Amino acid sequence: MKRVYVGLSGGVDSSVAAALLKQQGYEVTGVYMKNWTQDLPGVKCPWKQDLEDARAVAAHLDIPFKVFDFENEYRDNVVEYMIDEYRSGRTPNPDVMCNQEIKFKLFLDAALADGADMIATGHYATVENGELLRGVDENKDQTYFLYRVTKEALAKIIMPIGEFNKPDVRKMAEKYGLPTATKKDSQGICFVGPVGMKAFLKQYVETSPGLIIDQNGKEIGQHEGAIFYTIGQRQGLGVGGGKPYYVVGKDMGKNIVYVTTNPGDLLVVGGSIQLSNIHWINSTPISNTRYNVRFRHRGQLVDAQVDGDQLVLNAPVKSLATGQSVVVYDGAKVLGGGIINSVTNKMLQYHL
Repeated sequence: MKRVYVGLSGGVDSSVAAALLKQQGYEVTGVYMKNWTQDLPGVKCPWKQDLEDARAVAAHLDIPFKVFDFENEYRDNVVEYMIDEYRSGRTPNPDVMCNQEIKFKLFLDAALADGADMIATGHYATVENGELLRGVDENKDQTYFLYRVTKEALAKIIMPIGEFNKPDVRKMAEKYGLPTATKKDSQGICFVGPVGMKAFLKQYVETSPGLIIDQNGKEIGQHEGAIFYTIGQRQGLGVGGGKPYYVVGKDMGKNIVYVTTNPGDLLVVGGSIQLSNIHWINSTPISNTRYNVRFRHRGQLVDAQVDGDQLVLNAPVKSLATGQSVVVYDGAKVLGGGIINSVTNKMLQYHL
């Protein structure tokens, strides 16, 4: 039977993945990936507790346990990438980069070098015949974060819980008596934690106040730094006046944040979006063929076509930002995707 190294995060999903694989007869080894250990002001990084929970799961299942230290690579390839993207005014997704660079590259390579035949994770997705498919639980499906995995990596990956709903996973954890059965799911980006992105960025980036300008070109307030604001944001602007304001654009060079009270100004104009860093898992989408695309995790599926590096929209879309990932689906199958390189909304078309 094949040797499988399971990435044990200390959470319930990866714990159940390990239990299922052992039950199916695989020779299972649990691996905790030590990616981030730094505390933030007022918040202690929970990595030590997660490590002990992962170790306890391995002991309960009576499987070998290892720790792989990827902290330096994680800082360089995930955290620094995210900070640099925010500095440039873009909206990155570090979870996508973590899967691409750490879990399904470094972890996979290290596991294979250590004697594993395959690796497994607790992601809500499935792999069938070399294809990445959406998880059964639409509310938990994580394929948006996985679209940059290569076909070569997929041949060595098992995602055993993708065919289950989250409540069923909890029940299985209880049935197996796993120490993590009642542990709460982690929320948000692991290294940001409950402090929020703004507080995290303040630890690493110097900023200065700038102007907030509305759809009429009027200065209506000041912001703490354009880096802290994302397209579509409507909270935390500190601007009064009764109606809610939405962020529609940023000029990083001038340190200006543009806002509007009209949600319609957030609509993408021109009908197409330019993509960069395009990655297709197995094959390039067929021209003049309609696919479903997703612009954010658990976001609405939108009808669109792919023409080279252009994504042609067949439905209205709003609140898109450069740096966001776009994932293309053919039914349940993930074809791949790219990163938004340029996009214009209705307000920016006339005011920038």
